[in-house]
Amino acid sequence: MSIDEVTFEAEESMEKSVEFMNHEFHSIRTGKASPALVENLDVMAYGSSMKLKQLALISAPEPRLLVIQPFDASTVRDIERAINESRLGINPAVDGKIIRIPIPELSEERRRDLAKTVKSLAEEARVRVRACRRSAMEGAKKLEKDGDLTEDSLRDAESDIQKLTDRFVADIDKHTAAKEAELMKI
Repeated sequence: MSIDEVTFEAEESMEKSVEFMNHEFHSIRTGKASPALVENLDVMAYGSSMKLKQLALISAPEPRLLVIQPFDASTVRDIERAINESRLGINPAVDGKIIRIPIPELSEERRRDLAKTVKSLAEEARVRVRACRRSAMEGAKKLEKDGDLTEDSLRDAESDIQKLTDRFVADIDKHTAAKEAELMKI
């Protein structure tokens, strides 16, 4: 393994950490309807656990309304139960074969709680990025120990890995600030 491969692997892992955090951010309610809010809910249907997006078409025809149209009408009650049991704090209204979910306005206290959740998700992402940095640094030191890398090259590689880490942490901070601003906007 070369130092370029170690650096590339670290960059890929860090990128995945940021992508995962962004995906988690989409599932946090901001007061406006988004299919991402419910698409990954686990629904017990057909004797197994499935994601809601596999069972239904999810749309947001209005800024404060989600509409779920199950592919199979027999799963309506299962979907309703999964939404009620979720921690989202939203109440579905079953209308025949369609489930409508009005998205209520967030209270100030709920906005603050969600902002804390966003900060905690961001911190988890930072920890994952730092773990990627640590494993890349260990890989570089192993290459130096094996004689595949000089001391100067090791210092350069460590500097490059640190710059990568700083870039991804700044990216995490930018996304976190944007999500917090979105949450606090009335």
